[in-house]
Amino acid sequence: MPEDAAGKKERKISKAFQPYVDAEWGLKNYWYPALFSSELAEGELKGVKICGVPIALRRAKGKVYALKDECIHRGVELSARPMCLTDETVTCWYHGFTYDLASGELVSIVAAPDDKMIGNARLRTFPVEEKSGMIFVFVGDEDYKTPPLSRDMPHRLPEDYEHRVAHPLDDNAVLLGIHRTGNSNWRLAVENGADTGHLFIHLDNPLVMALDRQLPLGAIAESEDAISWYVDDDAPKGIVNEYTKYTPVLENKVVGLKVKGKNPWKGGRTSMFLPGVLLVENWPDYRLAQYEWYVPIDNEHHEYWEIIAAVCNTEEEKKEFEIQYENLWKNLALGQGFNDNDLFAREQMQKFYGHHSGWTDEVLCSLDAYVIAWRKLVAQHNRGLAEVPERG
Repeated sequence: MPEDAAGKKERKISKAFQPYVDAEWGLKNYWYPALFSSELAEGELKGVKICGVPIALRRAKGKVYALKDECIHRGVELSARPMCLTDETVTCWYHGFTYDLASGELVSIVAAPDDKMIGNARLRTFPVEEKSGMIFVFVGDEDYKTPPLSRDMPHRLPEDYEHRVAHPLDDNAVLLGIHRTGNSNWRLAVENGADTGHLFIHLDNPLVMALDRQLPLGAIAESEDAISWYVDDDAPKGIVNEYTKYTPVLENKVVGLKVKGKNPWKGGRTSMFLPGVLLVENWPDYRLAQYEWYVPIDNEHHEYWEIIAAVCNTEEEKKEFEIQYENLWKNLALGQGFNDNDLFAREQMQKFYGHHSGWTDEVLCSLDAYVIAWRKLVAQHNRGLAEVPERG
């Protein structure tokens, strides 16, 4: 290989991975979580940003609407100073441009009610679905045929599967969690999510110790079929780490480390589905499921959604799960207890990958079978790459 001025060997990005490397701002034409239902009260308007696109969400008469959070007149964000004068519209606080919530059509200008632009201009709208206490928005090309929300979720486990856990779209599923902003690109978050080698950073974690969990230092794929691919048409697309086909590393004598926990991770598997949704089965405890979404905000930040799901067939079961979540899992599993380690790791990687050199300078090893498979999945099966915004 040729040497550059610094004497480092020149490395090139594999063509097979190039679409993935180009997906700096995320994947378009997918459903993404925007807010918890509880975060958008009746009549309220809030702004979010997904794949660099500013989006305003408003709840009116119980229904949630999504429009581009950028007035067509002078480009200000509607959510910067929310103004909703009727149940059917949203009004720009600056010059009074008023848009229909459902169609985005410009229906009035407060101080120019006879302007010729009225009825001949519109604001972009986005499809919205609300399910299991979460509001999802479909972000992408306006003329793209919107797939069902189920297509952008992890696959449903069979009803008769021995270790089945709740799916977000199950009628008896209860989802509780948090979301916060991570200071790294979304791809680094996804790669961290199901990385079998990063288990090492959780070695002495309070959650692992409290459960006496036998969490390996890492796990190495024994063969290619250690990772199952789901790429059927008209179905969710993703990969699953089949841990029964991985070799767990429980001890490293060279550095004197050994896993302390005695309880095996019963029914444990991890999977990642497009556009970047993690499912950890039977975690943080048996019959629970942890879901994580890594929603691109821009090229340096992602919104980190951390959800624990349980099957609750009665109000009593739901209340019991809510108490358990508030007093145990919220802090021990999601907040400072466990996932902060992952946020720290992603932000450290951002320093390396943020200037693009990481994609050519990285040196992968046998621990990275999942990372390589995920990159191939995105490169081969994405619906489109989000464009770099015209304005920062």
